[in-house]
Amino acid sequence: MKKLPKGISNYEELIYDGYYYVDKTEYIEKLENLFDKRIMFLRPRKFGKTLFTSTLENYYDIAKKEKFEILFKDTYIGKNPTNLKNSYHILRFNFSGIDTTNVEATIKGFKNEIASSIKFFVEKYCMDFYTNFDDEAENILSNFLKAFNIQKAEEKIYVIIDEYDHFANELLGFRTDDFKDVVSGNGKVRKWYEILKKGTETVVERIFITGVAPITLDSTTSGFNIANDITKNQKFNNMLGFSQDDVIAIMNEMQIDKTKQQELMPIIKQNYDGYIFSNLLEGNLENYRIYNSNMTLYFLTEYIEQGKIPTNLIDTNIISDYKKIEGFMNLCKKDDRIKLLEKIVEGEPVTSELTEKFNSEISFSEKELISLLFYLGYLTIYSKGYSKCCFKAPNDVIKKIYTDYYLAYLSKQAKIEVDSLDTEGMNYEILEHGKIDKIMETLEEYLTNLSNRDYSKFNEKYVKIIFYSISRMLGTMVVKSELEVGGNYTDILLIPREKINERYGILIEFKYIKKEDYEKDNSLLEKRKKEARLQLEKYKNTEEIKLIPKLKAYTVVAIKDKLVIEEF
Repeated sequence: MKKLPKGISNYEELIYDGYYYVDKTEYIEKLENLFDKRIMFLRPRKFGKTLFTSTLENYYDIAKKEKFEILFKDTYIGKNPTNLKNSYHILRFNFSGIDTTNVEATIKGFKNEIASSIKFFVEKYCMDFYTNFDDEAENILSNFLKAFNIQKAEEKIYVIIDEYDHFANELLGFRTDDFKDVVSGNGKVRKWYEILKKGTETVVERIFITGVAPITLDSTTSGFNIANDITKNQKFNNMLGFSQDDVIAIMNEMQIDKTKQQELMPIIKQNYDGYIFSNLLEGNLENYRIYNSNMTLYFLTEYIEQGKIPTNLIDTNIISDYKKIEGFMNLCKKDDRIKLLEKIVEGEPVTSELTEKFNSEISFSEKELISLLFYLGYLTIYSKGYSKCCFKAPNDVIKKIYTDYYLAYLSKQAKIEVDSLDTEGMNYEILEHGKIDKIMETLEEYLTNLSNRDYSKFNEKYVKIIFYSISRMLGTMVVKSELEVGGNYTDILLIPREKINERYGILIEFKYIKKEDYEKDNSLLEKRKKEARLQLEKYKNTEEIKLIPKLKAYTVVAIKDKLVIEEF
């Protein structure tokens, strides 16, 4: 049994140390067969971009010709090698981890990465060249390319740039003015790309660039307009990430028996699947959805080590990256941002055209924000129209990030400290006794504190998404909103994540009455309660509900910020 490669991004290390490798080498051949030799390929963080660039490096590196059989013997490309294998000098840059504290630190980090990578190249390939770390980044690259052209005139360079936009995204999300200074106009990044473009006229034959979003493409385009962006090319939708067959193959390699796989697969699918990156795919989109590779490997590694389903379904190192969502959401006008956020939390599809490129002067409207969230992996394509796509959060992990952000926003508006909430008491009461007193007290506290500011927007949907967000924060239950059961849609269903035969599930039907309407007609309360009871009556005999052995159901009618609760 091979080891799972969680956190391994060096292909040579992965092979030599006996880690399991999900073979993506068929895409080396596909990339090589493209007309263009300069490729841009974008995917969200933690999707295996660095490992893939390392695979390219090991395949094309002229210095690793003697290792080819060892490194690639069990792969597609090892059995179907191309004519260009081991035929380039590899110049690789990785722009992740650059300090973005201020403009000076960012420029220094960018320059140091350029200088360090060129110094490594010079030593590896035995060139006579002095790398001057005190010089400007564009001068270091220019002088190096001239020296290579003189010393190795018959040789060619393959440039690999990993996370080209990482520092730019950091600046964009949190310090937009600094982003403009570094990336656009006469910024150092743009000048450097001008030199790289010039190098393609002499010694740079191929370029492969990865990143997350096309943030800086327009900002650098006058200096670098030669890369073909294949991000949404349908042939490369699955180049990174795992297919369902990949996940099953990994579980087989880990010797997880079929019965246990049937238990694990729905959890893995619900939390890590759902991504589509091409708006050009035809037919049933469900056939093309892929799993986040790093998240899937985290889950399976934890399962193997603990012998049980992990309590935390996402690696804290991964979720810390995704929690930067607030910085990007704040690029949009406040009203647009919150309306969009509420739609996503509620599970409604959001419809928009897909922005192809962003430039540093762009004004972020809802369209640009939706597109940015798509590139970052916070939204994925749910369905397609003629010129627009419908987007949704791809899976449960990403939904949790949205609800955490939304609850933090609401808490700030309501002047409630999230950390002060009695989450332990709410969890205990629900799971052990099937009671909802404490969680409803919390919901009522939010409604009361928000009512003066946000009363104009109060309705059943608004009350429900606040409750949904509170429930997701508790972390002990699967929270289903608008779950289809027997042709109808439940408002909220809470299902215990563990010990489903011992702990309670909760089914709730919400109704809402405006205060002025209630004051005119007191009979509305009984009417709404009856409507809610009739809906619960429809649900209780469905197979989906019967599968939850310990279930309590409640009707909840909100009259402005006051709740009337009855157990059904």
